Amino acid sequence: MKSRSAVFFVGLTAGMGGIILALFLLVPGLMLNIHESRYLTVEETCQKLQAAIVENGWTSPAIRNMNEAMAKNGVTLERQVRVVELCKGAYAKDILSQNPELSTMMPCAFGVYEGNNKKIYISGMNTGFMGKFFGGYVARIMGGLVAGDEKRILKSVLRD
Repeated sequence: MKSRSAVFFVGLTAGMGGIILALFLLVPGLMLNIHESRYLTVEETCQKLQAAIVENGWTSPAIRNMNEAMAKNGVTLERQVRVVELCKGAYAKDILSQNPELSTMMPCAFGVYEGNNKKIYISGMNTGFMGKFFGGYVARIMGGLVAGDEKRILKSVLRD
């Protein structure tokens, strides 16, 4: 009887450990979407991306030059990195009126950076995946509306 309990406990512990390990290894890769830009420079990609944001009914309050920001703190980045902010007030209001703690995730942003291979990449939070964790109306807005809009915004700047 003791051996059956021990086997069950060891199996349960190993199974839980395996699930935790799988989550630890897989979830970070699911949280971000990374795409190659069709443009050859970070600057051009940022300009085209910002234009696409506005064309799709969003605002883009800022493009942050991370190289300049870091240089002010004595840090040199070897590759060019920018953050392109975007916001859609109606979506933000719907989420923040009920969950102001989610303000840490706003404004939304895309990262634009030069890869080790000198190609230009655009990264963004996987809002569809992240929205599912919150459920309800947040999942509907982030997982549905925001994710769909982001797909349309990115369409014009991504390599085919």
